[in-house]
Amino acid sequence: MVRKTRAQRIEKPLTATELEMMNVIWRIGPCSVLQIVEQLRPERELAYTSVSTIVRILEQKGYVTSSKEGRGHLYGAAVSKEEYQRSTVQRMVTSVFDNAPVLLVRRLLDTESLSSDDLAEIRALLRKKGG
Repeated sequence: MVRKTRAQRIEKPLTATELEMMNVIWRIGPCSVLQIVEQLRPERELAYTSVSTIVRILEQKGYVTSSKEGRGHLYGAAVSKEEYQRSTVQRMVTSVFDNAPVLLVRRLLDTESLSSDDLAEIRALLRKKGG
């Protein structure tokens, strides 16, 4: 079996349901399908078989790894949440914001209600980035 590089693993964006599963895996670490089902309840009533299928798809896409644990498997993240966020933002800047990060930042500032603490943190990050 050929191992996928990190770049190849993050090439395909996650669907909304896949992202839900990944958020559980990122939050609790290596887990079974049953643990994922339990974490999604009560907001999401997904059948065990549906979750199992989606987790196997995530494994095929290279987002999760599996290891045998007793009679079942544990699934862990092969891609960190930070890596996925970075890749998603880069893809969005390229495809939606004409490869201009400033347009993304401008849209964020125009559309999001940011607290004074948020703005202070953004200013601090900009000062740090600028030298």
